[in-house]
Amino acid sequence: MKPLIICLMMFTIAYSNAQNDLPYYEIPEAPSTYEPGNIMARMLDGWGFRYYWASDSLSEKDLKFKPSEDARSTRQTLDHICGLSSFVLATVLPDPNRSGINYSNLSYEELRALTLQNIKTVSDAFKGMSAEELAAIEIVMGSGEKKSTLPFWNIINGPVE
Repeated sequence: MKPLIICLMMFTIAYSNAQNDLPYYEIPEAPSTYEPGNIMARMLDGWGFRYYWASDSLSEKDLKFKPSEDARSTRQTLDHICGLSSFVLATVLPDPNRSGINYSNLSYEELRALTLQNIKTVSDAFKGMSAEELAAIEIVMGSGEKKSTLPFWNIINGPVE
């Protein structure tokens, strides 16, 4: 009996350590000031924490689930959420090397890790930003003559909410 208990304890510790490698296992401590960037970071931390636990340990059956024939499956919803997190990341910290990811080619674990890391990276970028720095962030849509920009408010109204 004793070896079984030790084995279960080691498994629990190993599982816990693996889970802690991803951001948002626990919600980070709240910033000490209510600066605009800190408020945005805290909103993202809430998103990351809820996503972490909502997407934890999903089975293949869970990932295939669709509430109706016309709805997205759970996996398609996770792909969409990853796309939203990537969109926010690309808006706040533009990097042309990040574009063109096909989320459906990622495993569930890779997709989940990427989403959580995207959210954490953007949250860290927002910390300490002033209202002026946030206002300077623009969402660029399209390219060439079809290029348009949207204000930072659209990050809040769209992907973050």
